[in-house]
Amino acid sequence: MSKRKKLIYQNIESLQPIVNVVNDAAVALNDKTRTIKESAIPEVVAGALGAGIGGVGSFMALYGLGTVGLSAAGITSGLATAGAIVGGGMVSGIFVLAAPVAILAGGGVYAASKLKTKQLRQEKERLYKEVLIKHQAIIDALKKESEASKERLDYLQGLNILLQKALEDLQKDLGNVEEVH
Repeated sequence: MSKRKKLIYQNIESLQPIVNVVNDAAVALNDKTRTIKESAIPEVVAGALGAGIGGVGSFMALYGLGTVGLSAAGITSGLATAGAIVGGGMVSGIFVLAAPVAILAGGGVYAASKLKTKQLRQEKERLYKEVLIKHQAIIDALKKESEASKERLDYLQGLNILLQKALEDLQKDLGNVEEVH
């Protein structure tokens, strides 16, 4: 878990700002008249430019072990019967019946966490590649459009800064970027 806290992007939703920048860069590359004013994220681009930068299982077990039903007598006899499995009484029965749920729930949480972690890494790798492509395209556009208006050049430079920062952050989260290429 401590490794996860060091991540800049801890879940899929936290990657949305990068998606927004990539999308804005794509539009900017296709529309040579677009400036910060027309951007979908004008404050962000301008800022970058300025800165530079298992309960049911236990319920059913309890229901079937004692006197059939969920009356007080049924519950207590069910707990006592379950507790007898480990040499105890009703109190032990609570733990006997709760253990499978806790174990299954823990296993389910672990499996879901592993899957989410894998999906998050895959999305970061996909975005890293996309950001890399857009970043190079913006650099090329800055060179090709050197005679463009100051507003256009400022817009492209702002996108360039944002894409560079996204690359750095994704590299940090991904660790060894060579795995990505």
